[in-house]
Amino acid sequence: MFTPDPLIIAGRSFASRLFLGTGKYASADIMKDSLIASGTEMVTVALRRVDLDKPDDHLLSNIDVSLFLLLPNTSGAQTTEEAIRLARLSKASGLPAWIKLEVTPEPRYLLPDGDATLRAAEILVKEGFTVLPYIQPDPILAKRLENVGVATVMPLASPIGSNKGLRCLELLQIIIENATIPVVIDAGLGKPSDAAAAMELGADAVLVNTAIATAKNPVLMALAFKQAVEAGHQGYLAGLAFSIPTASASSPLEWISAL
Repeated sequence: MFTPDPLIIAGRSFASRLFLGTGKYASADIMKDSLIASGTEMVTVALRRVDLDKPDDHLLSNIDVSLFLLLPNTSGAQTTEEAIRLARLSKASGLPAWIKLEVTPEPRYLLPDGDATLRAAEILVKEGFTVLPYIQPDPILAKRLENVGVATVMPLASPIGSNKGLRCLELLQIIIENATIPVVIDAGLGKPSDAAAAMELGADAVLVNTAIATAKNPVLMALAFKQAVEAGHQGYLAGLAFSIPTASASSPLEWISAL
């Protein structure tokens, strides 16, 4: 019998390995229903979309913090200094000292700046933040971030919001093989099978937003991603069968003759 194994990040246990974003939903009610259907326990919130001076901000008031850990993110920050300022404002406003660190100076593809991210991570970790950095699939950068004390690394599968799926498979595999902290595949996963494939690769979790929020039925899509993540993780734990270059009979004659 399969016994679910929790995901541990910075000493905190999560039963779900699917994290969700909160942007692009057609309504707050659809967002809330999708979060519930997904089974997620961690929800990202773009700090630029939140009025930190108003505790009853519309977006935050629609997220039940008794069910979900809020993961503020520095989406939109273009420099190290801007990301650090957003993180500090978030913490000062009473939001959790967990931060999804994003530094994206390139406007067309929103690719993260590795050097700026590393500098910001070093400072924020020293200030006591639990830092989850969004990065390009760069194994060297992932290890450097691990060495400065981040809680996870979050490499992209393909450009954020693109729904293109796992376009960086080999590099993601290297990151996963060499990491001693959780690896969360973030950005670009467009369908449930992408999430399953990421989990089969050995990822510890995935983060999805656009593929769910912009689906014709976001609530049903959230459930589909939940099931895909669970199936992919179980497949990885079970030990995937090796592929071979030729056919192999499911009921070999050698087995029959041995009876």
